[in-house]
Amino acid sequence: MPTERFAAQLNTQIGNELGAHNQYLACAIHYDAETMPQLAAFFNRQAMEERDHAMMMVQYLLDTDQPVDIPAIEAQQTRFDDVVAPVRLALEQEKKVTGQINALLKTAREDDDYASEQFLQWFIKEQVEEVATMSDLLAVAERNRDDVEDIEEYVARELSDAGEDPTAPAAFGADA
Repeated sequence: MPTERFAAQLNTQIGNELGAHNQYLACAIHYDAETMPQLAAFFNRQAMEERDHAMMMVQYLLDTDQPVDIPAIEAQQTRFDDVVAPVRLALEQEKKVTGQINALLKTAREDDDYASEQFLQWFIKEQVEEVATMSDLLAVAERNRDDVEDIEEYVARELSDAGEDPTAPAAFGADA
């Protein structure tokens, strides 16, 4: 059973994940307005993935008889100066989320909460992938900032939908 401290931190993280969902949605909308359908679709998938992460955390709390509190979510950035700015923001966000997940793991370890530590292992793996993906995309976007077709082609070729991860934790509402 998660400790109260861990459950409170996980509830906060649910808000962080939903905030990330909103931020990626704003990025998708920006790219759609710029007629960049590949990046718009990529960031829309990222938005849905962040929402799913929040729902995985909700399901874990429900499964362990802990209260679920959906925190308020701050407004996200919706205006960007150029084609690179949303990707740069996304990389910064993924690094921040990595720190948040690591802090959750630290709490679980300090509290001898082995079930929560096990639950977080998938998120740790996921963050390594997310940071790597955004780092690569940022390098491509910076290198091709004046040739958006090259960025779009990279996204279509390298970042198309990879499908579901069968090792992912169950998400609340996934079977509904």
